[in-house]
Amino acid sequence: MPFLDRADAGRRLAGVLTGVRGPDAIVLGLPRGGIPVGYQIARKIGAPLDVILVRKVGLPAQPELAMGAIGEDGVRLINTEVVQAERVSGREFAEVEERERAELRRRAERYRLDRPRVPVAGRTAIVVDDGIATGSTARAACQVARAHGAARVILAVPVAPRSTAAALAQVADQVVCLESPDPFYAIGQWYQDFAQTSDAEVVRLLRAAAAPATEPAVAPAGPGNGQAGPEAGAGLTAGAGAEYDVLVPAGPVMLPGRLTVPPGAHGIVLFAHGSGSSRSSPRNVFVAGVLHVVRIGTLLFDLLTPEEEADRSNVFDIGLLAGRLAAATSWLGAQPGLAGNSVGYFGASTGAAAALRAAAEPGRDIAAIVSRGGRPDLAGPQLGLVRAPTLLIVGGLDEQVLALNVAAQAQLRTESQLAVVPGATHLFPEPGTLDRVAALARDWFASHLRAGQPAGG
Repeated sequence: MPFLDRADAGRRLAGVLTGVRGPDAIVLGLPRGGIPVGYQIARKIGAPLDVILVRKVGLPAQPELAMGAIGEDGVRLINTEVVQAERVSGREFAEVEERERAELRRRAERYRLDRPRVPVAGRTAIVVDDGIATGSTARAACQVARAHGAARVILAVPVAPRSTAAALAQVADQVVCLESPDPFYAIGQWYQDFAQTSDAEVVRLLRAAAAPATEPAVAPAGPGNGQAGPEAGAGLTAGAGAEYDVLVPAGPVMLPGRLTVPPGAHGIVLFAHGSGSSRSSPRNVFVAGVLHVVRIGTLLFDLLTPEEEADRSNVFDIGLLAGRLAAATSWLGAQPGLAGNSVGYFGASTGAAAALRAAAEPGRDIAAIVSRGGRPDLAGPQLGLVRAPTLLIVGGLDEQVLALNVAAQAQLRTESQLAVVPGATHLFPEPGTLDRVAALARDWFASHLRAGQPAGG
């Protein structure tokens, strides 16, 4: 039977993992797809969740052929048969290993950020992925978990080829696999929704799993009256952490959104997406996840209803978009427990113009603005009225937009910076460029929101 999505697969796996409960176990998800599956298992059995990071050490001349694998804390697995057969020297192995360790460290920093690795020693390690094809990564992950001192290793996956699942019993004490089709074609065939899991989603789920049980990471959707869930006042008390699906009132319409307030949040950033995008924008979701780590809350919401988006003129109606952003800011400031937080705006493309125009309104105290690949020129004469410190981020290869941002910065009469990301085009799809955007935004907001003004206005 196909799985609805990774969360469904995780819930079904948790149902058959009998006899494994509590903090004596640890769920280790292989990023990225294994984390949504593992999150559901960890919630069900009451165990901590962490990523298990492994890297193949490939032959210098044939990188696709593994001569070993590595894990965190110096774990090294060597395939002596391959090393000897290919006459790989110790120096050659070390050179490849060092490159892979650098990537391992980079991924650990991206996913865990400031959280330490959860100890594995003495625990039952449940290694989880969203499915297995060849089994090479899962095999290495089980071996790494064992090398970290796991007392017992369970490999849990929704689907895998029958022969592969049987072979992996050599490295795991138990293999739990819900579906073992023969013949096997592809993992994705066993999911109705097999959309790629983003790095931001991995970070969000790890953070949610680490939150105390008294601070729910995911709350039910609001009742449709513009409140942040059925007990908004209780869930948004000072110092608490929570995540809500919300409906933001904006004149005659209600705009769906996602409000995230990390524990001890000292500011909240409202995201104004660009044309053709929504609150589910993977780029904005990724940036929001980075902000959560430094205790900055976020509100990602749709600026237009589906009916309004059908009229393309609304997408470029900066006055309408700015009005929606201003309404969301006022709504946010009226929520119990949030009135004392300073507020920032993050705008992309046309959303940047809306953010600047909304911030220029009299009495609107916005602590900081960040524009990603924005069109600040569309804010018009209101640019000169913006008082909030503004960071303009543009790709170095996005030449037309870069020129528009240079001209717009000259019109700003407030603290401003123009940050050019080398090698990046308009949507920052190049490797590492969106990471740079997120880091720049994080530092700008962390610096200015602490000294910013409270929400509302």
